[in-house]
Formats: sequence, C-alpha cells, structure tokens
Amino acid sequence: MRLKKMLVPEAMYNDIYEITADDLVLRNKKGVIFDIDNTVAPYEIATPTFEMKEYFSSLVNAGLKIAFVSNNKHDRARVFTAELGFFFVSDASKPSPKGILRCIDHLECSKEEALLVGDQIFTDCLAAHRAGIECFLVKPIKDKPTLFFRIKRRLEKPFIKIYNARKAKKAEKEKERSNEKN
Repeated sequence: MRLKKMLVPEAMYNDIYEITADDLVLRNKKGVIFDIDNTVAPYEIATPTFEMKEYFSSLVNAGLKIAFVSNNKHDRARVFTAELGFFFVSDASKPSPKGILRCIDHLECSKEEALLVGDQIFTDCLAAHRAGIECFLVKPIKDKPTLFFRIKRRLEKPFIKIYNARKAKKAEKEKERSNEKN
C-alpha cells in the first residue's frame, strides 16, 4: 500500500458520537478499536463520562465488540477502561500495528470486520492501515498547545484535503448515478 493511501482515513467525523452503531453494522463491522486520548476523552478526563458509557453501551447492544489501544501509559488506559470492562492495549507505540493486531485477536474478528477510530493521521490512521484495517478519524477533542502538535496538525492537512477530494468525487459519482436512474 502506498504511503499516501495509508495516511488517508476511510471516513472523518466531528466526534465519536457521529459514528453510530447502525452505520457500523451496515459496514459489516464487528469490532471497533478506539484510541483514548483526544479521540474519546480529553487527556484530563480520567474515567468515562455518562455520555461515553451510554455511547459504548449502544455499540455493544448492537452486537459490536469494543477494545481500546493507546500510546499512553498502562495506568491511564487501565483507569479509563476499568468501569467499561473492555480489553485495552497501552504503550502501543502507534504507528506500529502490534497493539491493533492484539485487539483484533482479542475481539475475534477478521481485519475486514475491524475498524480503528482515532484522532491522528500519523499514529492512528497509519497504524490501522499497517494492521490492514480501516480507520475513521475524528477531530481532536482538545489540541495540545505544543509546537510539536501544531506542526503535526499542519502536516496532516494535505491528507485531509485528499480525503475531502475523494469524498466530493464519490458524492458526484453517486449524484450522476441517481440522475441516470431518473
């Protein structure tokens, strides 16, 4: 797979709550792996909120299996997932695919049935694609005001433009097909 393709997500959303159980089931997904920090919760939220718990319950009630993969330390991932009771991999070293592959094994689903939801192209998206699964990107909940993160977010912009161009092209094709049917 070419690097450019590996850095472009399959879908983009404002937050995890826009990714519904119905959409995931329609895409034939059975296992969803979530990054924690800045994807599900800001860094300063140690445990899941009521809204987060309700969201994950809705996914489980639809028959989806959930896991978490995080580059953060074990204690952070353990404390965050404790109330939820989901499998997690901490210190994952993304963009290495190893943590994601461990999650897929635990979820007992195929790569085609698995999906990663994250907030960063150079860690989450690249790791997902290296593991052979799709990636949905959400906007970061809260950007870190460090120079490193500002540079990284700027470097992500060309890949977001590629995604938007693909999305527009796909919408145009669907519109043409719809017009042909009418």
